[in-house]
Amino acid sequence: MCQQCYARSSWMPRRGFLAAMGAAAAAPALAQVQVGEASRLRSLVPADQLETAATQEYGKLLAQARQQGALAPESHPQLQALRAISSRLITQSARWNERASKWRWEVNLIGSKQVNAFCMPGGKIAVFTGLLNGLRLTQDETAMVVGHEMAHALREHARERIAKTQGTGTLLSLGAQILGLGQLGEVAANIGTQLLTLRFSRDDEIEADLVGLELAARAGFDPQSSISLWQKMGQAGGGQGGPAFLSTHPTGPDRMRRLQENIPRVRGLYQQAVARAGQPRRW
Repeated sequence: MCQQCYARSSWMPRRGFLAAMGAAAAAPALAQVQVGEASRLRSLVPADQLETAATQEYGKLLAQARQQGALAPESHPQLQALRAISSRLITQSARWNERASKWRWEVNLIGSKQVNAFCMPGGKIAVFTGLLNGLRLTQDETAMVVGHEMAHALREHARERIAKTQGTGTLLSLGAQILGLGQLGEVAANIGTQLLTLRFSRDDEIEADLVGLELAARAGFDPQSSISLWQKMGQAGGGQGGPAFLSTHPTGPDRMRRLQENIPRVRGLYQQAVARAGQPRRW
């Protein structure tokens, strides 16, 4: 599951707007996968407002999970392993978004049969036990899921989608209402359950696959596991809808073919990472 977004109802100052428009981010020069430049349209949406709102909604989600006894405690072995995996991925994140080095990353595990995971804007990650246990994911496969979700946040696909949907800042507030996101003070939005059903574009999914693949490889996770992951996803879906995760992350031969074509591009990065740090610990 991927992140949905908040948008500020008031327009940014002219100076900030011009500066943002001139700061469109490109893919890192040393990137092995080819995804091109990030959309300039994302600069139309204030990132700080989006991330602040996402942080607030993430807090609500954790509070609800805690109240239901579903939030994994700090001592939970799967949570500790998940955070260890995510930490290695986060170390590589600034390559794709310089602002990510200033994000206050959070990683939590929620007890649920849902086969789901997401990363909200600003680095707020949640994984459901149904994903880990239901699909019997290995550490490498888990890294591919988390890397994919992180890639959506790093490429700021949520900001881009708001801008593409609304076109101009003066429509952001109205757009939030149309999307059923409501309003909260000056910030129009409510990620809530809409976060779970947001569908990114095909191009966004391709970017997230490839950026996530490189993130994981650089962090020392076997890129070949991206194939076994999506094979498991396909089996879980049974070709008919499947888990919630699959409703927003379509599987299929094309996806696996594209990943397989890009594995040689990042295999050297993986081998270098393993040589530096040794084989990753398994849970």
